[in-house]
Amino acid sequence: MSSAIRLEDVSRLYFVGDTVVRALDGITLSIEEGSFTAIVGPSGSGKSTLMSLIGCLDLPTSGRILIAGEDTSGMDEDELALLRNRHIGFVFQHFSLLPRMSALDNAALPLLYAGIPLRERRKRAAGMLERVGLGDRMDHRPSELSGGQKQRVAIARALINDPAIILADEPTGALDSATGHEVMDIFHGLNREGHTIVFVTHDNALASECSRMVRLSDGRVADAG
Repeated sequence: MSSAIRLEDVSRLYFVGDTVVRALDGITLSIEEGSFTAIVGPSGSGKSTLMSLIGCLDLPTSGRILIAGEDTSGMDEDELALLRNRHIGFVFQHFSLLPRMSALDNAALPLLYAGIPLRERRKRAAGMLERVGLGDRMDHRPSELSGGQKQRVAIARALINDPAIILADEPTGALDSATGHEVMDIFHGLNREGHTIVFVTHDNALASECSRMVRLSDGRVADAG
């Protein structure tokens, strides 16, 4: 099976005055297509930095990252944005929904950036909200939705371009336990459909449900799972 994501000796350094902070330190890691991988580790271990790099939101200080076989080294911002839009969907802990937009328009937002006409955007977003169980909440704004419903909108938005890779950064962190398990069930269903899922979590019980657990410590891979 080929790699959806491949990191080769990747480091990310931050410079604070005269101090060098090694957020990631020489990571080599492959994540296979169709896998469900949990990234775990204590605060400061490098989990969020890793997600930013594999999501092409940041660039490594050294090393090489391949997404769906494409080497991101040397890509400019427009090329990275195109790669993200083609291959990657993001789900965040705090939903990142626009408060004045309906669930439908929030879910459709990536299609706006892709230049899809309004009628087609709304049609596809409506179908995606139906898929995550929010067919009766399409016209509601985020303030009118529960935490679990907001996260379902965020998942619909992440899926709208049918990405092969879904990056979920603490997607259940702001939810109660029961709602968190409902959201986790959605991710399991997406994985069964063939999506590659990378799931950052502090919850070891949720991480144990994934097919693989990668543990980070001090910017390094302590256990590749």
